[in-house]
Amino acid sequence: MSDPPHLTTCNRSVVHQSRERKRRGAGGRGVPRALRPHRRDILRRVLAGERSITTLAASYDMSFAAVQKHVAVLERAGLLTKRRHGREQLASGDVVAVRSVASMLDELEDVWRGRIARIDDLLRKET
Repeated sequence: MSDPPHLTTCNRSVVHQSRERKRRGAGGRGVPRALRPHRRDILRRVLAGERSITTLAASYDMSFAAVQKHVAVLERAGLLTKRRHGREQLASGDVVAVRSVASMLDELEDVWRGRIARIDDLLRKET
């Protein structure tokens, strides 16, 4: 038997989610999931060098499971990779992927700066 569409089962407990939040992707208020503050900090740390999830979790005032979830989002976004070494999971940043994202964001910034400049020009002409 499957859960109703507005419920998610995780670790044998049911987490209620509104349909609207689920539809938005639970990223919240327009901030892409991979760019949330804790995730940016995790990414910064793993770009500096490979880190175990345990070491990362010790750096934050949140549970190990919460840090694992942040790492999983970054992994799904292709910004870091994980590997096993014995019992530990090690995370390392993907520099090429981060540079690609940075390049894309630079291009978008140029587009928006151009649009804002054109709006400024139109406003000056009207006054």
